[in-house]
Amino acid sequence: MSSSRPLALSILDLAIISRGQTPQDALGGSVALAQRAEERGYRRVWYAEHHNMASIASSATSVLIAHVAAHTRTIRLGAGGIMLPNHSPLTIAEQFGTLESLHPGRIDLGLGRAPGSDQNTMRALRRDPRAADTFPQDVLELQAFLSDESRIPGVEAIPGRGTNVPLYILGSSLFGAQLAAMLGLPYAFASHFAPEALQAAVATYRQAFEPSAQLDRPYVIAGVNVIAADTEAEAQEQLLTVRRSRVARIVGRDRRYTDEEADALLRSPQGRQILQMMRYTAVGTPDAVKEYLDAFAEHASADELITVHASRTLDEKLRSIDLLADVSELAEAPAGSLSR
Repeated sequence: MSSSRPLALSILDLAIISRGQTPQDALGGSVALAQRAEERGYRRVWYAEHHNMASIASSATSVLIAHVAAHTRTIRLGAGGIMLPNHSPLTIAEQFGTLESLHPGRIDLGLGRAPGSDQNTMRALRRDPRAADTFPQDVLELQAFLSDESRIPGVEAIPGRGTNVPLYILGSSLFGAQLAAMLGLPYAFASHFAPEALQAAVATYRQAFEPSAQLDRPYVIAGVNVIAADTEAEAQEQLLTVRRSRVARIVGRDRRYTDEEADALLRSPQGRQILQMMRYTAVGTPDAVKEYLDAFAEHASADELITVHASRTLDEKLRSIDLLADVSELAEAPAGSLSR
């Protein structure tokens, strides 16, 4: 990707329930965020399926997409992603077929194979521990339900059949890259929290890509954290707050820590690992953030960046979204089946 080209920017909204907030507050914030992203020309907003996490409100991902779609007009919305082993392909085809029928041309379906939860939650979801082993077959079954020919005789997804909701493979390893390449689907890499295999996975995907009915050439989306603020000092202060809250969420399962306790955790081996997870983070004034993202897009060989505006308050997130849009020449969606 050349930095002279306009940069395609999207947003991954984690629907964070901040301290002192309710899920209702977080979901209202997601609506406001999507409306601002639509106004400022971002390409899409995605939501991820997580379970049993006190600080994340996007567990019923398709329901959240429906709600946000009803309060926006044009922006693409989707799952980044649905953890397919938690569900039957037919159920997801019906859910996203319904979304596409209600909001035609605006729905994406990103698919992952991780549990999005811990072992106890997997049992509560009635998830078969072996379900991830059939992920490639389940993707094909789901794709067929959304097309005109089911792979299971006599079983159709209604709504769903013929909607051809575009699929995306999500991943943080070579497995997802190889599968996306084999199926001829766009590939989204979770570099905003799992940076290690980014370049190797993207190279594998691009080298092995086989064209498909959905996509005629490779298409890479890379995740990156963003904190854009009016001053460098303000951005760095927000970054410290984000690091403290993230270590509390991951290490302490959302237990409340004082700033001193959180800082001590950040200095621990677990804390340093969490900081490494945030390796790809653009922090600073708008021009500095834009410069970082241009370089990151080259580094990742990405066609599109999906930005996680990591600041803790809604006002800070909206300001970050605005500041980045102010300095970005946002790319138009490409022609063809990828953008619908």
